[in-house]
Amino acid sequence: MLTKKQNMIEVMKGSAGNPDRFCNSYEAVQLAYTPVMMAGNFPRKGGPDTVNSWGVTMSYPENVPGMFPVHDAEHIVIKDIEHFRDYVNPPTVMFPEEAWAPFVNMANAIDRNEYFVAPFMAPGIFEQSHYLLSISEALVALYEYPDEMHDLYKMLTDWELAYAEQIMKYLKPDAIFHHDDWGSQKSTFMSPDMFEEFILPCYQQVYGYFKEQGVQCIIHHSDSYAETLVDYMVDMKMDVWQGVMTTNDIPGLVKKYDGKLTFMGGIDNGKVDKGDWTQEEIHKYVFDICEKVGPKGFIPCTTMGGAESIYPGVYEAVMAEIDKASKEFVK
Repeated sequence: MLTKKQNMIEVMKGSAGNPDRFCNSYEAVQLAYTPVMMAGNFPRKGGPDTVNSWGVTMSYPENVPGMFPVHDAEHIVIKDIEHFRDYVNPPTVMFPEEAWAPFVNMANAIDRNEYFVAPFMAPGIFEQSHYLLSISEALVALYEYPDEMHDLYKMLTDWELAYAEQIMKYLKPDAIFHHDDWGSQKSTFMSPDMFEEFILPCYQQVYGYFKEQGVQCIIHHSDSYAETLVDYMVDMKMDVWQGVMTTNDIPGLVKKYDGKLTFMGGIDNGKVDKGDWTQEEIHKYVFDICEKVGPKGFIPCTTMGGAESIYPGVYEAVMAEIDKASKEFVK
C-alpha cells in the first residue's frame, strides 16, 4: 500500500499514474506555519475585529468559512490609488533564527515520507490588493489606473518573494499551500486577458522561485469558477488547483490537462457544509463526483481552503465517504 504522499504523487501523474485509492482530501498534506504569519494579528472566529500587519481591519464572524476585511470608508487602507505608497507599509519578513525555531521544529517533526510539508500562505497577491483597496475599487482600478496597479502588484510580489526566501531558508518545504481566490461560483473576477496581464507575471515569479528551489508540489486554493484561467495556472507552474467547484467542467478539465494539473475539490461546501447536513446527502455528492472523474488527476475534497469544515463533523463525514468510494471505484 502506498503512503499518503506516494499515492498523491501517483494521482498527480494523471493517466500515467497508478494510485491505489483516491487521494482523500488533505490527507497527504501537513501545513506548516511561520513567524511572519503568526505576527499577522488575525482575529479569532467570533472574536472582535483586529487590525492585521498590513493595516487591514479584519472580521471573523461565526459560521463563515474565513475572515474578511472591513471596507467601509473609515477602514479602507488605500484611499487614493495614485498615492498608494503613502498608505501601504509592508510588514517585515525578517525574523531572527530563534523566532523561527519552534516552526522549524514542528516542520521537522512531520514524516516527509507520509506527507508533503506545505507552508500556508494567505492572502494571495490579488486578495491582498483588494484587502487594501476593497474588491470593487481594486477591479475598477485595473481599468482606470493600470500603471498604479502594476506597481502595487510589483510591491506585493516583491514582498512574497522575500517571504519565500525565508520559508525556503528555514523550513525547506516540499510543497506550498497558497490561497488567492480568483472568481465567484459562476465567473472569474477579471477577464483572462486582464488576468494574463496583471496576475500571471506575479505568480510566474513566486511559483517559479519555489520550483527553482526544489519545491515539488504547489497547491493553489481558489474556491471558484476559473476554468478559463487553467492555461495560466499551468504556465505559472501550479501543480494542484484546490477548490475547483462543480460549476467548472471537472471531468473535461481532468481529461484535457492530463498530467499537467491536478484538480482538487468537486464537493461544493455550500451543498454539504451546513447546519442540517446528513451522511446520506454527503454520500450522494461524494459518490457522484468520484464516479464521474476517477482517482487519476483528481483529488476529491470539499472546496474549503483547509482540512476543516464550518459545521462540526462535515469534513470527517466527507472523508469517510471518499474512503468508501475508493473501495467502490478504484480497482
